[in-house]
Amino acid sequence: MMQIVLIIHILLSLALIGLVLIQQGKGADAGASFGGGSSQSVFGSRGSASFLSRLTAIIATLFFVTSLTLAYLSTKQSEGNSVISTPDHIVITDSPAISGTMQPADVPVQTGK
Repeated sequence: MMQIVLIIHILLSLALIGLVLIQQGKGADAGASFGGGSSQSVFGSRGSASFLSRLTAIIATLFFVTSLTLAYLSTKQSEGNSVISTPDHIVITDSPAISGTMQPADVPVQTGK
């Protein structure tokens, strides 16, 4: 499930980058107002900007949704792997010092100064 959402997330990010790069800046309209014919496109003079900006907003929303989904899935996957979540009785009974299986010869003796 996480791999599918990750693939969709990557594709949406690439589409978002492409759409932002395709769009014209605000300064491009000034040249068109002085008789340049470059303002006409397949969508009309104003239609392309609103279509591309609407499509960018939709893809950005989907990108945020996949980001939140990936964050949720990663927290669900990592639950239960914490040292803090280990029950105390397992730690205590597995310790050789507490269970009584430790012999005096097993205790390290510090020799030195």
